[in-house]
Amino acid sequence: MRSEAADRADFSGIRYAQCWEDADILLEALKPGPGKRCLSIASAGDNALALLSRAPESVLAIDLSPAQLYCLELRVAAYRTLQHQELLALIGSVDSNDRPRLYQACRKRLSYSAASFWDQRPAQIAAGIGSIGKFEHYFQMFRTRVLPLVHSRSRVDNLMRPKSLADRRSFYKMQWDNLRWRLMFRIFFSRTVMGLLGRDPEFFRYVEGSVAERILERTEYALTELDPAENPYVHWILTGRHDCALPAALREENFEPIRRNLDRLEWRCDSLEESLTQSQKFDCFNLSDIFEYMAPNTYEALLRLIVSKARPGTRLAYWNMLAPRRRPESMAATLRPLSELSARLFAQDRAFFYSAFVVEEVEVV
Repeated sequence: MRSEAADRADFSGIRYAQCWEDADILLEALKPGPGKRCLSIASAGDNALALLSRAPESVLAIDLSPAQLYCLELRVAAYRTLQHQELLALIGSVDSNDRPRLYQACRKRLSYSAASFWDQRPAQIAAGIGSIGKFEHYFQMFRTRVLPLVHSRSRVDNLMRPKSLADRRSFYKMQWDNLRWRLMFRIFFSRTVMGLLGRDPEFFRYVEGSVAERILERTEYALTELDPAENPYVHWILTGRHDCALPAALREENFEPIRRNLDRLEWRCDSLEESLTQSQKFDCFNLSDIFEYMAPNTYEALLRLIVSKARPGTRLAYWNMLAPRRRPESMAATLRPLSELSARLFAQDRAFFYSAFVVEEVEVV
């Protein structure tokens, strides 16, 4: 079974220098732990590493892009070599002029191909390795060139100060949600502009309706119903750093557990379809938003293949951004949607671009 995404999208460069998916809800959905075997889409590696914080038996991280796996490999070297604050500096979560030295400290733990890749990118290392993907450049353009046309720096800072729910709603309505904000948003986060500057245009193949309107609705939710002061994704988009609002893999309490369990992590440049041809079975699947890029019939075929490599009780977690994907009725006998859990966790999802978070559980193989 061939990968539809591999045939159409470009995976040659770093598309995502960070995982833009909330690992906190992922961990609660999948419940990885001792004895559990996990398969995770790698992306930049953050969420595969977050799974290690719960001490599963193993984590297999896969990706179609060698560049994305080099992001993961450098992170693994950093967890082995650096202290927590140094890791944050290398990523770019905090300001630092010391990143070239930190990279050299990690370099000895890299494979030849990964070291060659990163050696050619000294300016990107100096900028922070979490800032250098196409998606992050898209947000940098938004932050530095577009947002200042709409809101002052002081207003942005005010947005991110801790407030009550009532005060957040009032601030958004009275100070943030003006005509320029809505007009800018509809242009910059349109299908055309996002496809050109942020995501591969092929990722919108199965999307219907207005991209910008859906994202605007979710953005309002993230800036009012959730607390921007505690949101690492809002912090990065608006400031280019995480500061104290860190995603799960980068929080101090998870640093040592991840470091202790690094030997349980394996990564592979492969499609999910090819990886599932092996004999190993899994208990947890972090599927990112890969079904977004597939036709419904391809999605169902891959879902059946996943179930064939799962044990009863195995959980699948994945995001819908703009193309709706959920277990088809034809698989009702083998895969059960955990609808209440999905809805509860989606209401907590701080990575606010998505339209749904889906958790499903294997019943019969």
